[in-house]
Amino acid sequence: MSDQHSFETLAIHAGNTADPLTGAVVPPIYQVSTYKQDGVGGLRGGYEYSRSANPTRTALEENLAAIEGGRRGLAFASGLAAEDCLLRTLLHPGAHVVIPNDAYGGTFRLFAKVVERWGVDYSVADTSDPAAVRAAVNDRTKVIWVETPSNPLLGITDIAAVADVARTAGARLVVDNTFASPYLQQPIALGADVVVHSLTKYMGGHSDVVGGALIAADAEIGEQLAYHQNAMGAVAGPFDSWLVLRGIKTLPVRMDRHSENAAKVAELLTRHPKVTQVLYPGLPEHPGHEIAAKQMKAFGGMVSFRVQGGEEAAVEVCNRTELFTLGESLGGVESLVEHPGRMTHASVAGSALEVPADLVRLSVGIESADDLLADLTQALG
Repeated sequence: MSDQHSFETLAIHAGNTADPLTGAVVPPIYQVSTYKQDGVGGLRGGYEYSRSANPTRTALEENLAAIEGGRRGLAFASGLAAEDCLLRTLLHPGAHVVIPNDAYGGTFRLFAKVVERWGVDYSVADTSDPAAVRAAVNDRTKVIWVETPSNPLLGITDIAAVADVARTAGARLVVDNTFASPYLQQPIALGADVVVHSLTKYMGGHSDVVGGALIAADAEIGEQLAYHQNAMGAVAGPFDSWLVLRGIKTLPVRMDRHSENAAKVAELLTRHPKVTQVLYPGLPEHPGHEIAAKQMKAFGGMVSFRVQGGEEAAVEVCNRTELFTLGESLGGVESLVEHPGRMTHASVAGSALEVPADLVRLSVGIESADDLLADLTQALG
């Protein structure tokens, strides 16, 4: 499908070719491990074994490449499986990585507890400051890793500016685009080499699937990633691929509603006397607001805030919500609340990435905004 089509059209049609046998408009779930060959090496459509390729996963991977504006999309069993494949493809013992001072706890754990044992070291930098990123680079730096908006402090990085730093250093720029989704932000167009997604979140959108993705800006990196994907084997299954494909079709309309509701939630929180700080890039006072407005279509559905009374008060807010379900993850149609310090980011305790103890993170869903505001009001007391 032509990349000249609008995002909304690509989300529905890219990779979703009608089934040639029946005409089914939705790609079938090819729940199969192996494929009949027409003589030794006579593959039908290139399929021989579903770790290497599966038609349902192929449909998703073609869709991912189209909506992110990349040359190659690859789907994995989880976001961390995708990250692991990426790091083992681009790095080697002795290499160095620059990582953000505000990153998903699982990403930090992968660097600090797994990749570092392989002989790769890392430096932590405030990626919202290109000069700080430049200062963290050395002659062994192979990857600069960015999350924007970041998890859980909603920091904003100027992707184009850090891409310039990466090019000068001869490093690859990797952007985790999970919080924004490709509907709101296009990192490859801004200079990223590889985009990472937890497909579990906004792309799936319904809290019913776990998956991850890599989208490469050029074919050479795409081929290298595909080789390692097959060699390492943590691929997305056909049913999971089908669920994510279904979710992506409604991504634009969902993200519009997530963003609208989150803006209303953020505005309420800024006026509440028990809230000491609201972290949302859509607020004019957010330090990254201008950059976010430049590189994002809207500001997304994630809001974090800090409360009076410290850690116990933050935990109590999480325990008192009714519509906001207490749970990890994000990006589903239902609203979620969590305490990052004790939940998703417990693994960064004691590190340079440790999050404030009084922080609450919201994944604002697509319910009635009035109902969500009432729930937060009663939870805050």
